[in-house]
Amino acid sequence: MTFRTPSARALVLLLLLPLTGCSLFGGKKEDPSVQGAPAVLYERARKSLDNQDFEAAIRVYEALVARYPFTAEARQSRLDLIYAYYKGREAESAIDQADTFIRENPTHPQLAYAWYIKGLVDFEREANFIERWFDVDLDARPPQNSRRAFESLRKVVQDYPTSEYAPDARRRMIHLRNRLADYEIHVARYYVKRQAWVAAARRARQVVEEYDGAPAVREALEIMILSYERLEMKDLATGAREVYALNYGGQPESVVPVRKRWYVPWD
Repeated sequence: MTFRTPSARALVLLLLLPLTGCSLFGGKKEDPSVQGAPAVLYERARKSLDNQDFEAAIRVYEALVARYPFTAEARQSRLDLIYAYYKGREAESAIDQADTFIRENPTHPQLAYAWYIKGLVDFEREANFIERWFDVDLDARPPQNSRRAFESLRKVVQDYPTSEYAPDARRRMIHLRNRLADYEIHVARYYVKRQAWVAAARRARQVVEEYDGAPAVREALEIMILSYERLEMKDLATGAREVYALNYGGQPESVVPVRKRWYVPWD
């Protein structure tokens, strides 16, 4: 097969150029920062991490783990990567790396650290700067991130109570406990307004049973009393009143607005 015109030959050369470009010009050179022995790479990555150059640290850590997966430096790099992703605002990568590390290193002495950073990632995803600035009501938002953060931090507190991360994990759990309880109360209020007394009582009881010590427990007891009275469950209402009196003294004040049914004027 021959090409009779110069234009045809030029077209063929242009089509073949991408295929031969790598061989003609030597291809893309490898980043020198990811070259070297495991100890050299780890030291380079650690220095970048200490200097808060998280993008560079992640790049070198990932190269080290890929090239030398069975070295001591690679094992430590897998742990350091959790923090690097977290500080580099790569939340999903941080969670995935933590889960992988926990799964592959069930007896590692730094498992508490992996659980702790995992908890921090979800803890800090709860509300962004703009939402805090405009005072967005987070109680109305389903708290999936808070639940995950709470479970991760509880793992630290329960399984590694003497670790250096346990005290901070415990403090953050108190905040998350209150957040989760407030959401359940928000839902319970909705059911009260709809006069769905069974659902309201169930949600309120969940607050009392699962989030002991949260400020929302007081209102939860009030909702339980109200709901049980409307359901004519006198024993349960009396029991809730006794718990209320024991913890807060006196009689509960109904603070939950109840929407009256227009078709039952005496309700």
